[in-house]
Formats: sequence, structure tokens, C-alpha cells
Amino acid sequence: MILEIRTYRLKPGTIDEFVRVMREEAAPLLGRFGIRVVAAGASLAREDGHEEAYLIRGFPSLAVRDEQEAAFYGSDVWRDGPRDAILSRIESYHTVVLETSDAAADVLGGHRP
Repeated sequence: MILEIRTYRLKPGTIDEFVRVMREEAAPLLGRFGIRVVAAGASLAREDGHEEAYLIRGFPSLAVRDEQEAAFYGSDVWRDGPRDAILSRIESYHTVVLETSDAAADVLGGHRP
């Protein structure tokens, strides 16, 4: 399994709404495109006082990741849906992609194998 860990540095005062939109609107849409959302939420620590959040997604392979992301980000449901509510709150983001086991992804998502 391929895990993508994305961290977001957010504009001040936006974290609660960002996390709500990510969990309640974006995550279900990602699932409709076959993208597994392992976990999403607010960081427990603030680096240099900044509000930060994360999104962890799972994919069967890098090729599938590329295909699913292209389909999702090119879709009307993303552009006409939560896109602006999410992007308007982000100052910057960073993505790390790694290979791991399905069991590790389950644990990260709070599921016990």
C-alpha cells in the first residue's frame, strides 16, 4: 500500500472549519473516487504557533494514486463542492509518499486488524 501524508499550514483562525470540511465533505467525495482516507484532523502541536492539519490517504500503487487524483481534482464535484472552502484556508502544504502495509494504514486510521 502507498500512503500519502499531507500536512497543511493554515491561515489563523481557520482550523476548526478546515477540519470539519475535510472530514464531512471532502473525505466522502474522495471515497467516491476510490481514494481511501485513512485519517484527517488537526495537529496536536503547533509548530511556531501555526495552526496545522493533516490528511493521510491510501492507494494500491503510485499509478493508481496518479489516476485517482487526476479524476478527483478534475471533477465538477470537487470544483463546485468543498474546493474553495479548503484551499482558501491553506497557507502552504507538504506531501510525503511512502510504502507500507495495509495493517499499518489500519492502525493509523484507528482500526485494529
